Amino acid sequence: MALRAARPRFGPLQLALAAAGTAATALDVFADGWVAAGYARGGQPGWAVLVLVLLAAASLATQACSWLWLRSDPPALRPDLPPWLLAALHLLQLGFLFRCLHALRVGWKVCRAKTEDEEEQSHMAFLSHDISMLRLFETFLENTPQLTLLLYVILRTNKAEPSQWLGICTAFLCVTWSLVDYHHCLRSFLQDKHELGMGSSMVYFLWNLFLICPRVLALALFALLWPYGLAVHFPLVWLAMFLWVSLQGTDFMESPGPEQLYRALVAVILYFSWFNVSPGRTLQRSIIYHSFLLVDSALLALAWLWGRSPSEDHSYLIPVLSAALPCYLLGLALRVAYYRGLHPNVWAQQAAGYDEVDARRGCGAVNRRMQCLAQAQFPRGWPAAQRFLNGATESAV
Repeated sequence: MALRAARPRFGPLQLALAAAGTAATALDVFADGWVAAGYARGGQPGWAVLVLVLLAAASLATQACSWLWLRSDPPALRPDLPPWLLAALHLLQLGFLFRCLHALRVGWKVCRAKTEDEEEQSHMAFLSHDISMLRLFETFLENTPQLTLLLYVILRTNKAEPSQWLGICTAFLCVTWSLVDYHHCLRSFLQDKHELGMGSSMVYFLWNLFLICPRVLALALFALLWPYGLAVHFPLVWLAMFLWVSLQGTDFMESPGPEQLYRALVAVILYFSWFNVSPGRTLQRSIIYHSFLLVDSALLALAWLWGRSPSEDHSYLIPVLSAALPCYLLGLALRVAYYRGLHPNVWAQQAAGYDEVDARRGCGAVNRRMQCLAQAQFPRGWPAAQRFLNGATESAV
Protein backbone atom coordinates (compact mmCIF):
# COMPACT_ATOMS: atom_id res chain seq x y z
CA MET A 1 0.00 0.00 0.00
CA ALA A 2 1.22 3.47 -0.85
CA LEU A 3 1.27 6.30 1.65
CA ARG A 4 -1.25 8.94 0.73
CA ALA A 5 -0.44 12.54 1.58
CA ALA A 6 -3.73 13.97 0.44
CA ARG A 7 -7.11 12.63 -0.41
CA PRO A 8 -7.62 11.16 -3.90
CA ARG A 9 -9.08 13.57 -6.40
CA PHE A 10 -11.80 12.77 -8.90
CA GLY A 11 -10.20 12.56 -12.32
CA PRO A 12 -10.54 10.82 -15.71
CA LEU A 13 -9.81 7.36 -14.25
CA GLN A 14 -12.54 7.74 -11.63
CA LEU A 15 -14.91 9.00 -14.33
CA ALA A 16 -14.17 5.95 -16.49
CA LEU A 17 -14.78 3.63 -13.53
CA ALA A 18 -18.07 5.39 -12.76
CA ALA A 19 -19.13 4.98 -16.40
CA ALA A 20 -18.18 1.28 -16.27
CA GLY A 21 -20.25 0.84 -13.12
CA THR A 22 -23.26 2.45 -14.78
CA ALA A 23 -22.80 0.25 -17.86
CA ALA A 24 -22.54 -2.86 -15.65
CA THR A 25 -25.82 -1.92 -13.96
CA ALA A 26 -27.57 -1.54 -17.32
CA LEU A 27 -26.04 -4.81 -18.58
CA ASP A 28 -27.25 -6.60 -15.46
CA VAL A 29 -30.84 -5.48 -16.10
CA PHE A 30 -30.55 -6.64 -19.71
CA ALA A 31 -29.15 -10.02 -18.60
CA ASP A 32 -32.01 -10.48 -16.13
CA GLY A 33 -34.55 -9.81 -18.88
CA TRP A 34 -32.79 -12.25 -21.21
CA VAL A 35 -32.71 -14.96 -18.55
CA ALA A 36 -36.39 -14.45 -17.72
CA ALA A 37 -37.34 -14.55 -21.41
CA GLY A 38 -35.34 -17.76 -21.83
CA TYR A 39 -37.20 -19.41 -18.96
CA ALA A 40 -40.55 -18.30 -20.39
CA ARG A 41 -39.71 -19.67 -23.85
CA GLY A 42 -38.46 -22.90 -22.29
CA GLY A 43 -41.77 -23.60 -20.60
CA GLN A 44 -40.69 -22.51 -17.10
CA PRO A 45 -42.83 -19.43 -16.38
CA GLY A 46 -42.38 -19.87 -12.63
CA TRP A 47 -38.63 -19.34 -12.87
CA ALA A 48 -39.17 -16.35 -15.18
CA VAL A 49 -41.55 -14.77 -12.68
CA LEU A 50 -39.12 -15.42 -9.83
CA VAL A 51 -36.29 -13.64 -11.71
CA LEU A 52 -38.56 -10.66 -12.37
CA VAL A 53 -39.80 -10.63 -8.76
CA LEU A 54 -36.22 -10.50 -7.45
CA LEU A 55 -35.44 -7.71 -9.90
CA ALA A 56 -38.56 -5.76 -8.90
CA ALA A 57 -37.99 -6.21 -5.15
CA ALA A 58 -34.38 -5.02 -5.42
CA SER A 59 -35.42 -2.06 -7.55
CA LEU A 60 -38.23 -1.01 -5.19
CA ALA A 61 -35.96 -1.11 -2.15
CA THR A 62 -33.17 0.77 -3.94
CA GLN A 63 -35.53 3.45 -5.25
CA ALA A 64 -37.08 3.87 -1.80
CA CYS A 65 -33.66 4.44 -0.19
CA SER A 66 -32.63 6.78 -2.97
CA TRP A 67 -35.77 8.89 -2.58
CA LEU A 68 -35.53 8.99 1.23
CA TRP A 69 -31.92 10.13 0.99
CA LEU A 70 -32.75 12.83 -1.54
CA ARG A 71 -35.46 14.21 0.72
CA SER A 72 -33.09 14.40 3.69
CA ASP A 73 -30.08 15.81 1.80
CA PRO A 74 -29.26 19.54 1.87
CA PRO A 75 -30.98 21.37 -1.04
CA ALA A 76 -27.63 22.43 -2.48
CA LEU A 77 -26.65 18.77 -3.00
CA ARG A 78 -29.85 17.68 -4.73
CA PRO A 79 -30.13 17.46 -8.53
CA ASP A 80 -31.45 20.62 -10.14
CA LEU A 81 -34.85 19.14 -10.99
CA PRO A 82 -38.37 19.81 -9.68
CA PRO A 83 -39.29 17.52 -6.75
CA TRP A 84 -42.26 16.10 -8.67
CA LEU A 85 -39.99 15.02 -11.51
CA LEU A 86 -37.53 13.34 -9.13
CA ALA A 87 -40.47 11.57 -7.47
CA ALA A 88 -41.76 10.43 -10.88
CA LEU A 89 -38.34 9.05 -11.85
CA HIS A 90 -38.23 7.00 -8.65
CA LEU A 91 -41.79 5.75 -9.14
CA LEU A 92 -40.80 4.65 -12.64
CA GLN A 93 -37.82 2.81 -11.08
CA LEU A 94 -35.36 5.12 -12.84
CA GLY A 95 -34.10 7.00 -9.80
CA PHE A 96 -30.90 5.00 -9.35
CA LEU A 97 -30.05 5.20 -13.06
CA PHE A 98 -30.68 8.95 -12.94
CA ARG A 99 -28.31 9.23 -9.96
CA CYS A 100 -25.60 7.43 -11.94
CA LEU A 101 -26.09 9.64 -15.01
CA HIS A 102 -26.21 12.78 -12.86
CA ALA A 103 -22.94 11.75 -11.18
CA LEU A 104 -21.35 11.21 -14.60
CA ARG A 105 -22.44 14.69 -15.68
CA VAL A 106 -21.00 16.26 -12.53
CA GLY A 107 -17.85 14.16 -12.89
CA TRP A 108 -17.41 15.25 -16.52
CA LYS A 109 -17.73 18.86 -15.39
CA VAL A 110 -15.12 18.31 -12.66
CA CYS A 111 -12.69 16.68 -15.11
CA ARG A 112 -13.08 19.44 -17.70
CA ALA A 113 -12.60 22.28 -15.23
CA LYS A 114 -9.32 24.14 -15.79
CA THR A 115 -8.94 24.89 -12.09
CA GLU A 116 -9.73 22.45 -9.32
CA ASP A 117 -12.89 23.40 -7.41
CA GLU A 118 -12.94 21.97 -3.87
CA GLU A 119 -16.72 22.32 -3.64
CA GLU A 120 -17.25 20.35 -6.86
CA GLN A 121 -14.81 17.67 -5.68
CA SER A 122 -16.73 17.30 -2.41
CA HIS A 123 -20.05 17.23 -4.28
CA MET A 124 -18.75 14.45 -6.53
CA ALA A 125 -17.52 12.46 -3.52
CA PHE A 126 -20.96 12.84 -1.91
CA LEU A 127 -22.70 11.52 -5.03
CA SER A 128 -20.24 8.63 -5.40
CA HIS A 129 -20.76 7.51 -1.80
CA ASP A 130 -24.53 7.32 -2.19
CA ILE A 131 -24.27 5.44 -5.48
CA SER A 132 -21.86 2.96 -3.93
CA MET A 133 -24.24 2.21 -1.08
CA LEU A 134 -27.28 1.92 -3.35
CA ARG A 135 -25.36 -0.40 -5.65
CA LEU A 136 -24.47 -2.60 -2.68
CA PHE A 137 -28.13 -2.84 -1.64
CA GLU A 138 -29.29 -3.66 -5.17
CA THR A 139 -26.56 -6.25 -5.63
CA PHE A 140 -27.36 -8.27 -2.53
CA LEU A 141 -31.11 -8.01 -3.01
CA GLU A 142 -30.96 -9.05 -6.66
CA ASN A 143 -27.69 -10.62 -7.79
CA THR A 144 -26.89 -12.97 -4.92
CA PRO A 145 -30.40 -14.49 -4.89
CA GLN A 146 -30.25 -14.77 -8.66
CA LEU A 147 -26.88 -16.50 -8.46
CA THR A 148 -28.53 -19.07 -6.20
CA LEU A 149 -31.46 -19.43 -8.59
CA LEU A 150 -29.23 -19.74 -11.66
CA LEU A 151 -27.08 -22.39 -10.01
CA TYR A 152 -30.20 -24.25 -8.86
CA VAL A 153 -31.67 -24.25 -12.38
CA ILE A 154 -28.39 -25.40 -13.96
CA LEU A 155 -28.07 -28.25 -11.46
CA ARG A 156 -31.71 -29.23 -11.88
CA THR A 157 -31.61 -29.30 -15.69
CA ASN A 158 -27.96 -30.42 -16.04
CA LYS A 159 -27.42 -27.84 -18.76
CA ALA A 160 -26.55 -24.16 -19.01
CA GLU A 161 -27.93 -21.79 -21.63
CA PRO A 162 -25.90 -18.79 -22.92
CA SER A 163 -28.30 -16.45 -21.14
CA GLN A 164 -27.59 -18.24 -17.86
CA TRP A 165 -23.83 -17.93 -18.30
CA LEU A 166 -24.31 -14.22 -19.03
CA GLY A 167 -26.46 -13.92 -15.92
CA ILE A 168 -23.84 -15.63 -13.76
CA CYS A 169 -21.01 -13.49 -15.15
CA THR A 170 -22.87 -10.20 -14.74
CA ALA A 171 -24.05 -11.18 -11.24
CA PHE A 172 -20.51 -11.97 -10.10
CA LEU A 173 -19.27 -8.78 -11.76
CA CYS A 174 -21.85 -6.69 -9.90
CA VAL A 175 -21.20 -8.42 -6.56
CA THR A 176 -17.43 -7.99 -6.74
CA TRP A 177 -17.69 -4.44 -8.09
CA SER A 178 -20.10 -3.36 -5.35
CA LEU A 179 -18.01 -4.84 -2.51
CA VAL A 180 -14.70 -3.36 -3.61
CA ASP A 181 -16.25 -0.01 -4.56
CA TYR A 182 -18.03 0.18 -1.20
CA HIS A 183 -14.80 -0.48 0.68
CA HIS A 184 -12.95 2.13 -1.37
CA CYS A 185 -15.67 4.66 -0.57
CA LEU A 186 -15.38 3.95 3.15
CA ARG A 187 -11.60 4.25 2.90
CA SER A 188 -11.94 7.67 1.25
CA PHE A 189 -13.11 9.09 4.60
CA LEU A 190 -9.55 8.65 5.89
CA GLN A 191 -6.49 10.59 4.82
CA ASP A 192 -2.75 10.71 5.53
CA LYS A 193 -2.72 6.93 5.87
CA HIS A 194 -1.90 4.04 3.60
CA GLU A 195 -4.22 3.99 0.62
CA LEU A 196 -5.99 0.77 -0.37
CA GLY A 197 -3.83 -0.48 -3.23
CA MET A 198 -4.32 -3.13 -5.89
CA GLY A 199 -2.96 -5.93 -3.69
CA SER A 200 -5.18 -5.01 -0.75
CA SER A 201 -8.20 -4.70 -3.03
CA MET A 202 -7.49 -8.15 -4.47
CA VAL A 203 -7.26 -9.73 -1.01
CA TYR A 204 -10.48 -7.97 0.03
CA PHE A 205 -12.20 -9.22 -3.13
CA LEU A 206 -10.92 -12.79 -2.75
CA TRP A 207 -11.93 -13.34 0.84
CA ASN A 208 -15.43 -12.10 0.08
CA LEU A 209 -15.60 -14.34 -3.00
CA PHE A 210 -14.36 -17.41 -1.12
CA LEU A 211 -16.96 -16.84 1.61
CA ILE A 212 -19.92 -16.12 -0.68
CA CYS A 213 -19.42 -19.00 -3.15
CA PRO A 214 -19.84 -21.84 -0.59
CA ARG A 215 -22.90 -20.08 0.82
CA VAL A 216 -24.54 -19.86 -2.60
CA LEU A 217 -23.63 -23.51 -3.35
CA ALA A 218 -25.15 -24.75 -0.07
CA LEU A 219 -28.38 -22.84 -0.71
CA ALA A 220 -28.65 -24.13 -4.29
CA LEU A 221 -28.05 -27.74 -3.21
CA PHE A 222 -30.67 -27.52 -0.48
CA ALA A 223 -33.15 -26.01 -2.94
CA LEU A 224 -32.42 -28.87 -5.33
CA LEU A 225 -34.31 -31.26 -3.04
CA TRP A 226 -36.50 -28.88 -1.02
CA PRO A 227 -37.19 -25.70 -3.00
CA TYR A 228 -40.07 -24.77 -0.71
CA GLY A 229 -37.88 -25.50 2.29
CA LEU A 230 -35.61 -22.66 1.18
CA ALA A 231 -38.69 -20.40 1.15
CA VAL A 232 -39.01 -21.20 4.88
CA HIS A 233 -35.28 -21.05 5.61
CA PHE A 234 -34.77 -17.54 4.23
CA PRO A 235 -37.39 -15.68 6.34
CA LEU A 236 -36.27 -17.48 9.50
CA VAL A 237 -32.59 -16.60 9.04
CA TRP A 238 -33.50 -13.12 7.80
CA LEU A 239 -35.57 -12.51 10.93
CA ALA A 240 -32.67 -13.62 13.15
CA MET A 241 -30.32 -11.26 11.31
CA PHE A 242 -32.84 -8.42 11.49
CA LEU A 243 -33.15 -8.81 15.25
CA TRP A 244 -29.37 -8.98 15.58
CA VAL A 245 -28.92 -5.76 13.60
CA SER A 246 -31.67 -4.07 15.62
CA LEU A 247 -29.96 -5.01 18.90
CA GLN A 248 -26.81 -3.25 17.67
CA GLY A 249 -28.71 0.06 17.60
CA THR A 250 -27.96 1.32 14.10
CA ASP A 251 -28.37 5.01 13.29
CA PHE A 252 -28.13 5.19 9.52
CA MET A 253 -31.36 6.84 8.37
CA GLU A 254 -32.85 10.15 9.45
CA SER A 255 -35.97 8.76 11.16
CA PRO A 256 -37.10 5.51 12.87
CA GLY A 257 -39.33 4.29 10.02
CA PRO A 258 -36.69 4.35 7.27
CA GLU A 259 -34.20 2.94 9.79
CA GLN A 260 -36.27 -0.27 9.87
CA LEU A 261 -36.01 -0.46 6.08
CA TYR A 262 -32.24 -0.11 6.34
CA ARG A 263 -32.05 -2.87 8.95
CA ALA A 264 -34.20 -5.12 6.77
CA LEU A 265 -31.84 -4.59 3.82
CA VAL A 266 -28.77 -5.25 5.96
CA ALA A 267 -30.39 -8.48 7.17
CA VAL A 268 -30.61 -9.63 3.53
CA ILE A 269 -26.91 -8.85 3.05
CA LEU A 270 -26.07 -10.80 6.21
CA TYR A 271 -27.94 -13.80 4.83
CA PHE A 272 -25.12 -14.08 2.30
CA SER A 273 -22.14 -12.10 3.58
CA TRP A 274 -20.66 -10.24 6.56
CA PHE A 275 -21.59 -6.57 6.90
CA ASN A 276 -20.53 -4.41 9.84
CA VAL A 277 -23.07 -1.80 10.97
CA SER A 278 -21.98 -0.65 14.44
CA PRO A 279 -18.77 0.82 15.88
CA GLY A 280 -16.48 -0.91 18.33
CA ARG A 281 -14.45 -4.09 18.16
CA THR A 282 -15.96 -6.49 15.66
CA LEU A 283 -14.01 -9.64 16.59
CA GLN A 284 -16.70 -11.17 18.80
CA ARG A 285 -19.53 -10.23 16.44
CA SER A 286 -17.57 -11.59 13.49
CA ILE A 287 -16.86 -14.90 15.25
CA ILE A 288 -20.53 -15.29 16.17
CA TYR A 289 -21.68 -14.47 12.65
CA HIS A 290 -19.23 -16.69 10.76
CA SER A 291 -19.79 -19.58 13.17
CA PHE A 292 -23.53 -19.29 12.64
CA LEU A 293 -23.21 -19.07 8.87
CA LEU A 294 -20.75 -21.97 8.73
CA VAL A 295 -23.04 -24.21 10.79
CA ASP A 296 -26.12 -23.16 8.83
CA SER A 297 -24.46 -23.77 5.44
CA ALA A 298 -23.06 -27.11 6.63
CA LEU A 299 -26.51 -28.25 7.74
CA LEU A 300 -27.96 -27.29 4.36
CA ALA A 301 -25.24 -29.24 2.53
CA LEU A 302 -25.60 -32.25 4.84
CA ALA A 303 -29.36 -32.21 4.27
CA TRP A 304 -28.72 -32.51 0.53
CA LEU A 305 -26.24 -35.35 1.05
CA TRP A 306 -28.72 -37.17 3.28
CA GLY A 307 -31.73 -36.67 1.00
CA ARG A 308 -30.18 -37.18 -2.42
CA SER A 309 -30.86 -40.37 -4.33
CA PRO A 310 -27.77 -42.48 -5.18
CA SER A 311 -29.12 -42.89 -8.71
CA GLU A 312 -29.15 -39.12 -9.33
CA ASP A 313 -26.75 -37.79 -11.93
CA HIS A 314 -25.14 -35.38 -9.49
CA SER A 315 -22.17 -37.44 -8.35
CA TYR A 316 -19.83 -34.76 -9.73
CA LEU A 317 -21.13 -32.44 -7.02
CA ILE A 318 -19.53 -34.50 -4.25
CA PRO A 319 -15.96 -33.26 -4.93
CA VAL A 320 -17.34 -29.75 -5.51
CA LEU A 321 -19.06 -29.86 -2.13
CA SER A 322 -15.92 -31.29 -0.55
CA ALA A 323 -14.01 -28.23 -1.73
CA ALA A 324 -16.59 -25.84 -0.27
CA LEU A 325 -15.37 -26.11 3.33
CA PRO A 326 -11.67 -25.49 2.45
CA CYS A 327 -12.86 -22.61 0.27
CA TYR A 328 -14.75 -21.07 3.19
CA LEU A 329 -11.82 -21.60 5.58
CA LEU A 330 -9.47 -20.04 3.02
CA GLY A 331 -11.77 -17.04 2.85
CA LEU A 332 -11.66 -16.72 6.64
CA ALA A 333 -7.86 -17.01 6.58
CA LEU A 334 -7.60 -14.24 3.98
CA ARG A 335 -9.96 -12.11 6.03
CA VAL A 336 -7.78 -12.58 9.11
CA ALA A 337 -4.66 -11.77 7.05
CA TYR A 338 -6.32 -8.63 5.71
CA TYR A 339 -7.30 -7.36 9.15
CA ARG A 340 -3.93 -8.23 10.67
CA GLY A 341 -1.77 -6.61 8.01
CA LEU A 342 -3.73 -4.57 5.48
CA HIS A 343 -6.60 -2.93 7.38
CA PRO A 344 -6.19 0.84 8.02
CA ASN A 345 -6.65 0.29 11.78
CA VAL A 346 -3.35 -1.59 11.84
CA TRP A 347 -1.50 1.33 10.31
CA ALA A 348 -3.25 3.80 12.59
CA GLN A 349 -2.21 1.75 15.62
CA GLN A 350 1.39 1.41 14.43
CA ALA A 351 1.59 5.15 13.81
CA ALA A 352 0.13 5.83 17.28
CA GLY A 353 -2.21 8.31 15.65
CA TYR A 354 -5.55 8.62 13.99
CA ASP A 355 -6.90 9.06 10.51
CA GLU A 356 -8.78 12.18 9.63
CA VAL A 357 -12.02 12.28 7.76
CA ASP A 358 -11.61 13.09 4.11
CA ALA A 359 -13.16 16.56 4.12
CA ARG A 360 -11.82 20.07 4.37
CA ARG A 361 -12.84 22.70 6.86
CA GLY A 362 -15.54 24.91 5.56
CA CYS A 363 -17.02 22.26 3.28
CA GLY A 364 -20.43 20.96 4.34
CA ALA A 365 -20.71 18.20 1.69
CA VAL A 366 -20.00 15.34 4.08
CA ASN A 367 -22.07 12.21 3.48
CA ARG A 368 -23.39 11.42 6.96
CA ARG A 369 -24.60 7.97 5.93
CA MET A 370 -21.22 6.73 4.72
CA GLN A 371 -19.53 8.60 7.56
CA CYS A 372 -21.56 6.48 9.98
CA LEU A 373 -20.43 3.25 8.30
CA ALA A 374 -16.82 4.44 8.08
CA GLN A 375 -16.89 5.01 11.83
CA ALA A 376 -18.00 1.41 12.30
CA GLN A 377 -15.38 0.08 9.88
CA PHE A 378 -12.39 2.11 11.14
CA PRO A 379 -13.05 2.68 14.86
CA ARG A 380 -9.42 3.28 15.85
CA GLY A 381 -9.00 5.97 13.26
CA TRP A 382 -12.14 7.85 14.17
CA PRO A 383 -11.70 9.95 17.34
CA ALA A 384 -9.51 12.58 15.67
CA ALA A 385 -11.58 12.31 12.51
CA GLN A 386 -14.74 13.02 14.47
CA ARG A 387 -13.19 16.08 16.05
CA PHE A 388 -12.09 17.21 12.58
CA LEU A 389 -15.55 16.66 11.15
CA ASN A 390 -17.22 18.53 14.00
CA GLY A 391 -14.93 21.47 13.27
CA ALA A 392 -15.83 21.28 9.59
CA THR A 393 -19.53 21.25 10.42
CA GLU A 394 -19.21 24.24 12.75
CA SER A 395 -17.29 26.14 10.07
CA ALA A 396 -19.91 25.29 7.48
CA VAL A 397 -22.69 26.53 9.75
